[in-house]
Amino acid sequence: MSVEIRRGSSRFTERAAGRLSHHGFSFGPHLDPDRLSFGPMVCHDDHLLGRGTGFEEHPHEGLEIVTWVVSGAVVHEDGSGGSAVLGAGECGVLTAGSGVRHSEIAGPDGPARFVQVWLTPDDPSAAPAHRHAPVDAAPGDGPVRVVGEGGPLAVGVAGAALDVARLGAGETVTLPAASRVHAFLTTGALLRSSLAEPLAAGDTLCVVHEEAGGTGPSSYDVTAAVPTELLVWSFR
Repeated sequence: MSVEIRRGSSRFTERAAGRLSHHGFSFGPHLDPDRLSFGPMVCHDDHLLGRGTGFEEHPHEGLEIVTWVVSGAVVHEDGSGGSAVLGAGECGVLTAGSGVRHSEIAGPDGPARFVQVWLTPDDPSAAPAHRHAPVDAAPGDGPVRVVGEGGPLAVGVAGAALDVARLGAGETVTLPAASRVHAFLTTGALLRSSLAEPLAAGDTLCVVHEEAGGTGPSSYDVTAAVPTELLVWSFR
């Protein structure tokens, strides 16, 4: 098993008119050979958009694009006919598949922050489609499945799942047992644990299990220091 902390301060930062973006992996002109992907995850972006600004219509193909809104509202429109206003605590999944154009703009009422993940799909030529759902997660609920088996949103990557956990100060949550686990703090902080040093908002905990002698992945506990939101991807 290997455990890595990826500090938010080490992400590639990109600034444009009305937008601040933090890229967790190599992106555009920024090449980091040590951060090209994590399993099927090839992009992990944290975007802050000013009111009415964002990403105008642009193309994608051969991707599953998962968007989690942390605050504000994001207006999504795409060429498959998909249209939605995603508020805080809502998630959207865009199957880019054979090719689609889409836009993401902050709503007119104020700035918006969202975390977006790109996954390499099992079928890169699937028909484009968009689906979205609100997620009801509160302190004490434990991990709530958002994307993947058991959740309201399907994704075209077998064995991939996204859970969200909202924790009160001192609350503990168990990370899933999987071959790869990617836990990102949108807000808050985690205490020191048997796995890692303390983590702050913007930090990521990456756990990779390598089976040996028939021993499978194990689950692990992490504890919030203050009210915390944690986005946990698992890949089996």
